Amino acid sequence: MKSFLKVLAFIVGAVAFFCVGFTWKDIKNQEAPSAESFQRLISAEKRVQLTPTQLFKNHYTHISSSYYRPVDVEQLKYAGMNGLMASLGDPHTIFMEPKISADFQTGTSGNFVGIGARLEPDPLGAKIVSPFPNGPADKAGMKAGDIIVAIDGESTANQEVDDLVTKIRGEEGTLVRISVSREGVDEPIMLTIRRARVFTPTVESRILPGTTIGYLSISEFSEPTASQFDESLQKLMSAQISGLIIDLRSNGGGLLESATEILSRFVADRVVVKMKRRNGEEKVVKTFSGIDRELKVPIAVLVNEESASAAEIMAGVLKDYRIATLVGEHTYGKASVQQVFPMADGSSAKITTARYFLPSGTDISRTVDEEGQYVSGGLKADVRVELETRRGVVVGDIRTDNQLQAAVKVVKGEPVSSAPTPPPAPTPATP
Repeated sequence: MKSFLKVLAFIVGAVAFFCVGFTWKDIKNQEAPSAESFQRLISAEKRVQLTPTQLFKNHYTHISSSYYRPVDVEQLKYAGMNGLMASLGDPHTIFMEPKISADFQTGTSGNFVGIGARLEPDPLGAKIVSPFPNGPADKAGMKAGDIIVAIDGESTANQEVDDLVTKIRGEEGTLVRISVSREGVDEPIMLTIRRARVFTPTVESRILPGTTIGYLSISEFSEPTASQFDESLQKLMSAQISGLIIDLRSNGGGLLESATEILSRFVADRVVVKMKRRNGEEKVVKTFSGIDRELKVPIAVLVNEESASAAEIMAGVLKDYRIATLVGEHTYGKASVQQVFPMADGSSAKITTARYFLPSGTDISRTVDEEGQYVSGGLKADVRVELETRRGVVVGDIRTDNQLQAAVKVVKGEPVSSAPTPPPAPTPATP
């Protein structure tokens, strides 16, 4: 009992000593102890014990309830998430609000309900770059160069293309009335188009004019890209091509699974990338077996600084296994892997979860200077050719695209010159 009383006396003495010490300045100045100072001390002690989640929630609550004017709590939440991601300094780790997240999912899936056409801005509404072959717009008679001037009777002038796309898309099987202005036609043409499920073409192919060389352009790697590539490659092989050019210029990447499946047409059961996570765990991705095409022709791959991610992986794998020669300029240098984490409200977070290395062990990570300008990284082209930017150059046109011309020479085994290509002779006017 005496021991207990001694301990109790010690605790009481310590508390009394603390209180006297804390309030001594006020007592000395003949003032009442400051309750505000004491409260701040207690609050500071509590704040140290808060978890990051509790701290964020407390500030969110204070702003939403105490700010001098009403705030949109949803936008406050999204702004917080954006700031959270931005603090990492990783341009590939981003927060996507519901609409952006939905658009991203549509892009990677490669299919949506609409009319099937690529649009670009125009003061009158939107210009048709190209209707997808055999898509609803194509079947209804829409042509490249048409300008959308009205949707369901409403003028499209001075509206954003994204807003017009939203109006054009809708439920499968429903009708949309689109008025287009066409060169050489005085009055707008009314097209009634039935919305349908559309698969975005990401692969274009042809035999280059005046040659027996096949040309395959891949704009991105989405879910249907591998099947589109397979179909295009089969047509070219049936034409008994003597060489193949794969154009990955300005391909920003996409799904690693899609690139892996395409690479499986060239090599079976071989390493595509080695991915390393922060805990040291390593995951190896390999090509599939049994679907390689045994393509026995020279191959060139066109790349530039806008070739990134999955495009770099495909080009790097073909280079590492000596299947293809890279032509053009250095690639972007995106050596990271992202995973998308969906949220209950339709938003999502795309977070870098690993770094990858090519089969040779090469790290292509991009480095930049203080101003964000490229210093090093990416894949180096085996045959370096800068794209000419003079007027009249059309990427993918063998008559004016000097990088494509260089790739043709590589496939043919001819020497490549970096000298500027003279412009084509003007076509004589027909009297």
